[in-house]
Amino acid sequence: MKGYTSETIRNVALLGHGGCGKTTFLESALLATGVIKKLGRVEDGNTVSDYDKMEIEKGYSINTSVVPIEWKDSKINFIDTPGYFDFVGEVNAALRAAEAAVILVDAGAGVQVGTEAAWNACERYKTPRFIVINKRDKDEFDFYKTFDELKAKFGDTLIPFSWPLSAEIDEDLKEAIAMADDALMEKYFDGEDFSDEEIKNGLVKGISEGVIVPVCSSAFQLGQGIEGLLDLLLTYVPTPLQHGPYAGFNDKNEPVERLSVTDAPMSAFVFKTIVDPFVGKISIMKVVTGKINSGTEVFNERAGKTEKLGKLFFLRGKEQLELNYAEAGDIVAVAKLQYTVSGDTLCDKSDIIRYLPLDYPSPTYYIAIEAADKNDEEKMGTGLARLREEDPSFVVERNPETHQTLLGGQGDIQLGIIMAKLKDRFGVNVKVVPQKIAYRETIKGSSDVQGKHKKQSGGAGQYGDVHIRFSPSEKEFEFSEELFGGSIPKNYVPAVEKGLLESMQKGPLAGCKVVNVKAVLYDGSYHDVDSNEVSFKIAASLAFKKGIVEAKPCLLEPIMHMEIYVSDDYMGDVMGDMNKRRGKILGMEPQPGGGQKLLAEAPQAELFDYALVLRSMTQGRGTFEMRFERYEEVPKQLADKIIAEHQAEQEG
Repeated sequence: MKGYTSETIRNVALLGHGGCGKTTFLESALLATGVIKKLGRVEDGNTVSDYDKMEIEKGYSINTSVVPIEWKDSKINFIDTPGYFDFVGEVNAALRAAEAAVILVDAGAGVQVGTEAAWNACERYKTPRFIVINKRDKDEFDFYKTFDELKAKFGDTLIPFSWPLSAEIDEDLKEAIAMADDALMEKYFDGEDFSDEEIKNGLVKGISEGVIVPVCSSAFQLGQGIEGLLDLLLTYVPTPLQHGPYAGFNDKNEPVERLSVTDAPMSAFVFKTIVDPFVGKISIMKVVTGKINSGTEVFNERAGKTEKLGKLFFLRGKEQLELNYAEAGDIVAVAKLQYTVSGDTLCDKSDIIRYLPLDYPSPTYYIAIEAADKNDEEKMGTGLARLREEDPSFVVERNPETHQTLLGGQGDIQLGIIMAKLKDRFGVNVKVVPQKIAYRETIKGSSDVQGKHKKQSGGAGQYGDVHIRFSPSEKEFEFSEELFGGSIPKNYVPAVEKGLLESMQKGPLAGCKVVNVKAVLYDGSYHDVDSNEVSFKIAASLAFKKGIVEAKPCLLEPIMHMEIYVSDDYMGDVMGDMNKRRGKILGMEPQPGGGQKLLAEAPQAELFDYALVLRSMTQGRGTFEMRFERYEEVPKQLADKIIAEHQAEQEG
């Protein structure tokens, strides 16, 4: 494939609900432009963009893939994105590299949750968009019925569009064009006709500013509407040079902006990484400024390292098409970069810049995993680190208290794919295990106890004796001494404190960390020869075990603060469900775009499956954010069960 100039390149993200026809559109476009001889089918696992083994098995897109289509001496880089909500991070990354988006809608299904998610993502990134109602060959197809549903949901910027434009353009379209330009508005009110050039310029301006969203129809499976859509995109999608300024930071961490121009030092933004078992790591990047050449050295500002670029190539699915250079606005790939990961900027050392990082939603669904074979623990860690290079939207956390490895993401589909990739690529079988809670223990009462350690068995003995009062405290741990008359030498006091601190790591009820305790060392005794620091540490730990048990110990659990975003239709279900989870509703705040933000608190133990249940309750439309708030006492009935389970574990 030849290199293209910035003016002849268009970058378009394909968005929409799973199964709306994004991958099929690309197959039809490749067939129409002579790249393939036969239309691949998702069901048959032989499409160009869904080439990953896992995608072929599952029958849907998992990864973002780039498919360039050459059309009329220009090139459109289509960025095909997964339709399932779990992979929203892939959609965000694709929109960072595109100048426009095409949202596909299934004519039979109408507005689906994936349609709404695609629209919202375009709103967030202020991306010009086109809507294509696909599968118009369906018996139930009614363009205006679907169009009215879309317009009711997304507003008056939607305009029915047929290509090529008829000489007499629709009154709604004429009004929309006039809205985009003051001079045309005047002409419109004076009843004058627009010239072809004015219509084209008005549309380009209106679409790029988001005040016009063209809506057309197609049946890509039958090859209908392909060429028209390609013409439409070439005509109305802004070129990379017309993109607004890219924000970033220079080497002094000062905010800077760059316009996409060819006459400037080179800079590129890596928006996708593929870890290929045969080729190794492939970095896919959007060239923002200047020109990128094979074999040159570039600087990675985040890593503070220089990278040597190997051969540049375009990707078309898994096919690699080599080239020597690429200009601003193009999308290229390079293999085996040592330090570079998704979200990094590569630039010229003479003009250092770091573009804004990729935008990934915080994980809302966690599972605890461990290697099926204990010997594979290290291999599992390495595999997960490699997979995170490819998909930074999931996280791996090691809980220091429960000693569990937690995998966090957007849902069970995403995490299931990660575990399948671990097995497929790294040969590591992992199993999901019940998630443990980092409970705490504290006291509600006071106690006054003695801890005495005395050991005499040939040679030097051990002797330590302490009297300590325990009571509740606002602080995590409070220690003081009220010794008098030299009952214990002062140099043993730190050993007593240390003994108490070490004992607090494991409480008497369920072996959990003890918090909010005040300890006052007020008396004791020692032996001139046998007393030492170790003896007083042991005496303190004996006092602790006795003192906590006598001071009404209780179990505490983590309480999470939640902000749940739902439309009014689902409020009753969501509130009812929260009550079943021992949750409290704190309030509601109406949202600017409709719907409510529900503020709530609930115990962490009740929320492990919340991401999946909320999605099911709201047909995928509800979202939430969660953070740790505080610890609260566990209700007695539940506490008894947790303590009994811990004791059974110890005895077992």
